[in-house]
Amino acid sequence: MVSILLAEDQVIVRQGIKMMLETDPDLVVTGEATNGKEALQLREKYYFDLAILDIRMPELDGIKTAQQLLERYPDMKVLILTTFNDEDYAIEALKIGVHGYLLKDANKDELIRAIKDCLKGGLQLPGEVARKVVPHLLNEKKKTYSKETTIFLTKRERDILCLLGEGKSNKEIAEGLALSIGTVKNHISSLLDKLQLRDRTQLAIYAIHNGYV
Repeated sequence: MVSILLAEDQVIVRQGIKMMLETDPDLVVTGEATNGKEALQLREKYYFDLAILDIRMPELDGIKTAQQLLERYPDMKVLILTTFNDEDYAIEALKIGVHGYLLKDANKDELIRAIKDCLKGGLQLPGEVARKVVPHLLNEKKKTYSKETTIFLTKRERDILCLLGEGKSNKEIAEGLALSIGTVKNHISSLLDKLQLRDRTQLAIYAIHNGYV
């Protein structure tokens, strides 16, 4: 059973999302918050596998809440949910390491599929958002993700980095490269160590920045 923390300030919207998610027997919303501050307080008291955060909330918005959750609970998955099809929000969310960015006009099946893919290690980004975000990431020249010429990556690591940049899950990477999931995880750990990055989201952004995708 997947335990979900849902933070959304509009009660009707929150209840609707909860009802859609709980049509799947593997998903249950065990915590509800009306703002980011409440979400953080709930996480201090209870365990959640995944948090779904509205991007605009009183007290503390979704971006700041996600950042604190990821810093305090690095094993927790975080998805940003919003009505705002705005690349600036998506870029900011991805840079802090969220695992997905969803639009509220997604249907029930899309939401459930996104959550399950996220839990498997995939990076969730709607096509319409990706089309806006990727050009920005390609054009940005931030030192955090600048490629070091002294870093040597094996062909296998480059292949995995490419697939990470495409948002593939560990299972999809393993199937695509005829590897075991354990081997994929080991390569990802090696990449994180070599590139001094925090998580697979930053690896995906690095891949885009440096032309692996």
